[in-house]
This record gives sequence, C-alpha cells and structure tokens, in this order.
Amino acid sequence: MKKYIILLLGFLLTSCTNETEITITKVSGSPEYTNAKLSLEDPIISEDGYEFKFNVEQYQLGLQTLKDFEYTLANSAKGQHIHFIVNNDPYSAHYNEKFSKKLEGNSNIILAFLSRSYHESVKNTNAFVLTQVGEQKIDLNNEFLFYSRPKGTYKGSDTEKLLLDFYLVNTEISANGNKVRATIQDKEFIIDEWSPYYIEGLSKGEVNIKLELIDASGNLIETPFNPSERTVTLE
Repeated sequence: MKKYIILLLGFLLTSCTNETEITITKVSGSPEYTNAKLSLEDPIISEDGYEFKFNVEQYQLGLQTLKDFEYTLANSAKGQHIHFIVNNDPYSAHYNEKFSKKLEGNSNIILAFLSRSYHESVKNTNAFVLTQVGEQKIDLNNEFLFYSRPKGTYKGSDTEKLLLDFYLVNTEISANGNKVRATIQDKEFIIDEWSPYYIEGLSKGEVNIKLELIDASGNLIETPFNPSERTVTLE
C-alpha cells in the first residue's frame, strides 16, 4: 500500500513540475513602416450609422505582411487592415478605407490604427487616429492604453504563440517611468517597452488577460479605459 502511495505522490509531483510556464517574448522582425500614415475625414451620419472614410499613405491594405521571423502568429488571409476600436471594446478589422459603422450612446471614443496581416499594430506617430463622436466629450489629451490582442478564439497551431499587443496614446513607458502591467491568468508581467510580444505556455481553455497602465511607483493611472480585461479561448 505504501508503495502505491509513493508512486502516486511521485506522479502528482512530476505532473506539477511539468506544467508549462507562461512567458512573454518580444516580437522582432516585423517591417517597421515608419512612413505609413493614416488620417480620417470628418465622419458623416447616415441611415447605416456613421460613414468613415480613411486615407492611407505609404501602406497597402489587403497585402500579406512580409515578416522576418519563422514562427507563426494568427494571420488574416485578407491581409493588412485597419483596427477600429470604439470605447476600448474589441476591435473590428477593416480592409477598405471607407466603411459604415453603427455606434451606440452619446460618447464614443474611437481609435483606429494600421495593422499588419498578423494583427500587430504599426506604432508610429502618423499611423493612428484618435477621435470621438457623440454629444458627450472627454479630454483626448488623457494618457490612454488601448487593448488590441489577443482576441477571440484560437485553434490548432495558432494556440502556440498568441500576440500580445496594445496601443499607447499620449504616454510613454520606460524602465524609470510609466509601465504596463500584464496579468495573464495569474501570472504578472511588467512591460517597460512599447513593443509587440507573443505569449507561450498557455493551456487549452479560457485565458484571462488584464492590462493596466501604471506609474513609476506601480499605481494604476486614473484614465479612461484603464484597466482593460479580456477573455480568449484556446481550442
């Protein structure tokens, strides 16, 4: 009997020690698109909601992004696109410069930015638009952290590496300044460089992710949409 108990304890101990650790790693090898530019004409109210017309320069929607790394990240077969975020809700992807969108409520903060085909944002000063529509306005000079990826449901090989990406506006992060605290399941990461990362070591099922913009002392910065929380599914 003691022999079986010892074997059982050994099995349980081995199972625990073999659990994969959750890690994040900086994504390197993406084209920078330093000259890419996104601008927005004044939205028009129509029967379908709002009509948005963007102008894209030095960047082509619909192309597959040529990356300089071999591993796989979830990729859109439709190519490069615009991530369109309303009030920090999950984004919608748009592959044309003009589209209509129904918006609810009297206050809608809109962030739009250029995205590579594998959903990594283009992070330059001209590659995004921040605006608002509706009667109630907020100060767009606030520091903002917008959540982008991961999003939705992942299957097959796409579950191995999940892109972690967010968009910063009117703020910077650094070793001695503001930072982003990312909590993935129950594991916490402090990020002090605005870059894309990929997450590894996740088990199948639901994954909870929380992003917080914090100051140099680790305190949550009081600003709209902070913190951000999402649940994604790995199948």
